[in-house]
Amino acid sequence: MLKDFRDFVMRGNVLDLAVAVIIGAAFTKIVNSLVEDIIMPPMGLLLGDVDFSNLFVVLKEGAKAAAPYATLAEAKAAGAVTLNYGLFLTTGVSFLIVAFVVFLMVRSFARLVPKKADTPVTTKECRHCLSRIPIKATKCAFCTSDLGG
Repeated sequence: MLKDFRDFVMRGNVLDLAVAVIIGAAFTKIVNSLVEDIIMPPMGLLLGDVDFSNLFVVLKEGAKAAAPYATLAEAKAAGAVTLNYGLFLTTGVSFLIVAFVVFLMVRSFARLVPKKADTPVTTKECRHCLSRIPIKATKCAFCTSDLGG
């Protein structure tokens, strides 16, 4: 059983997948940093000094302190139930960037792979029995009908 497992793990596809997952995780961290540290602060500044990480709605006040909460950290510390739409927006922007990069990679890979040429037609259909027969046949091998020509 261990030999089968080792053979499975050492197959090329499994190793390729492992490398892709590791690179994907690192790429996701880079994109998250790009969104959280580079893109969202200027967007928040343009929208009137908004901090997206602190955009939330209190669904239920916490037991430890009463609302209003200045930050999401204060609300969580007080035990409040919150709807964190600012974090959701940030995650959505990250997803769109990752999805766009994956789209560009797939598109460029598809351009590199040569297109298969159309294979020539070598068979036709008998008009009497609908069997597939060679294109040059004058008589059907299945129903012996004369195909003319």
